[in-house]
Amino acid sequence: VQMLNCQRPRPLRRSRASSPKGGASGETRNFARTAKASPFGRGGIAQAMTERASLLIFEDKLMDWYPLWNSLRIALISCAAVFFLGIFAAYYIAKLPRTVKGVLDVVLTLPMVLPPTVVGYFLLLLFGAKRPVGIFFMEQFGVKLVMNWYSAIFASIVVAFPLMYRTARGAFESFDETLAWSAQTLGQSNSWIFWRVRMPYCRQGILAGTVLAFARALGEYGATSMIAGYTPGKTATIATTVYQLWRTNDEAGAMRWVLVDIVISAVVLLAVNLLEKKQKAGGRA
Repeated sequence: VQMLNCQRPRPLRRSRASSPKGGASGETRNFARTAKASPFGRGGIAQAMTERASLLIFEDKLMDWYPLWNSLRIALISCAAVFFLGIFAAYYIAKLPRTVKGVLDVVLTLPMVLPPTVVGYFLLLLFGAKRPVGIFFMEQFGVKLVMNWYSAIFASIVVAFPLMYRTARGAFESFDETLAWSAQTLGQSNSWIFWRVRMPYCRQGILAGTVLAFARALGEYGATSMIAGYTPGKTATIATTVYQLWRTNDEAGAMRWVLVDIVISAVVLLAVNLLEKKQKAGGRA
């Protein structure tokens, strides 16, 4: 009996600050008004608490736009690098003998048919922290080439390069060499002929290759996940974020990022179509 009496809770004293007579805080009064105004009567307190919890859940699930920004900068940097590398390789390889050209074609277009994870594995063998290239950059510059956001640039360049190279090479092979010979007879240099004659003539193929390379870099997942991994706010891209959200059963979040990717791709293709129509209209005029 004594133990029960000792454990009996004492009645709490109301302070003037929290009592109705002493005056409640503004948040408490707003909460009380919400409860009184509720059509559920005394159950309005529970409704107010539910609304508050829903608001917190909504704020917690707001989209983090870092994957979009990271994917765009990786795709743009990769596309710029692939643009010049692909044009350079296509222009000079097209002039080589057939045997040499065939061997180089196999080597340069191999990433297009290999599984992306295999490409990522070879990149890890080349740029890994315990590999000669990775050790050199770490010791000389203090730069880690893997598991960073810029690591995905290496993967995107490797997988997007074959598309730009093959498309540009086809455009250069269809070029009418009599135009270049005519410019040479007028005393024009090879660089002038390349930028003023050859490139405008092949612009449709170059533009198509650029768009394909950008789209491939934007949607790259396999090699990127191998060499850059997935770290929210650091290495996350749209492709890796979609997979991670799906893996954690967040299908709504994954669908939002899928729609964002579809919108970006549609805008890019629409811009390319409008540009082609404008060029055709200018050529007719």
